Amino acid sequence: MIKPPHATVPPGITTLADYEAAAQAHLPPEVWRHIQEGAGEERTLARNRAAFARWGFLPRAMADLRGGTTALSLFGRAHLAPLMLAPIAYQRLAHPDGELAVTRAAAALGAGMIASTLSSVSLEEIAHTARDASRQLGLAPSPLWFQLYLQPDRADSLALVRRAEAAGFEAIVLTVDAAIKPAGLSLPAGIEAANLKGMTRLRQTATAGGRIILGTALADAAPRWEDLEWLRATTRLPVLVKGMLLDEDARRAVEMGADGLILSNHGGRVLDGLPSPLDVLPGLREAIGTSLPVLIDSGIRSGADMAKAIALGTTAVLLGRPQMHALAVAGMAGAAHALHLLRTELEMTMAQLGCPTLADLTPRRLIRIHGEF
Repeated sequence: MIKPPHATVPPGITTLADYEAAAQAHLPPEVWRHIQEGAGEERTLARNRAAFARWGFLPRAMADLRGGTTALSLFGRAHLAPLMLAPIAYQRLAHPDGELAVTRAAAALGAGMIASTLSSVSLEEIAHTARDASRQLGLAPSPLWFQLYLQPDRADSLALVRRAEAAGFEAIVLTVDAAIKPAGLSLPAGIEAANLKGMTRLRQTATAGGRIILGTALADAAPRWEDLEWLRATTRLPVLVKGMLLDEDARRAVEMGADGLILSNHGGRVLDGLPSPLDVLPGLREAIGTSLPVLIDSGIRSGADMAKAIALGTTAVLLGRPQMHALAVAGMAGAAHALHLLRTELEMTMAQLGCPTLADLTPRRLIRIHGEF
């Protein structure tokens, strides 16, 4: 028996792990598997968490914490904390309000949100809901970015960019690592990619004895460098490239005008055997310098994880699967509570480490733990 979502946060939920443990009872088995699964033998999925466990902390004693803050600026916009909600497709799989509940939670907590091309409500409705929620709460609008999956017809990609600009989105996140991935969930009735109505959609058409992936329309439409060049010339909004792990790719993207990078292995969902973004972060930072914003996703589950990522060179982190866990358990209230938990844990970690600001989180506050994982 699938439990309906709670109207408020249920007792006993004090961590993101608690939300994950509770969420399974609120989701159909096939949806739960879709949210939780990784590619292949799920080694990358496990590696994303193990990467954080390999780092411990070295606190400074009796540090002056007066004036402490987790605030930062990204592309001229103030963020209360180095945390954004990652683009997650089809959030109505977890709750009838889907992206709208998450949008309201982000507005209430002043958190940035990245809306997916594959959202189950339109990008215009997400933007309207974000502004309306902030206005009702008497708060400044929270940052809102749009994640772009390139479409087979460039005119459709252009239409999505123009719609995002017109709706008030403040940056475009180009995802480049998920054009070819294992088949996903068959969507239930009433849930669809709301932004792609009327657009050309490619379907895999492999046949026995014929082409399987390479040489098919699906592979031929995968993102290429010329697509980044086109996008950079098409919009005046900041462009971030999501899904890179190689130093040489990062340097090339920067040279082509990318305003930021998001290191990601897509939560371990696309290709098994990839490293954790946390493991490649220091080397990539060394390759491209410290001036460009570099965000990471994949495996963030606590404020302590956030502190480790900041210390190793990330500008901010993206929260993925836990959005769906909290949404399934308690809708908007759950998503807002999850964001509050992360900010509380981050501030507690920084205070215990003697780091009043994000700039104080450096590799000197970490110690590598060997032999335990």
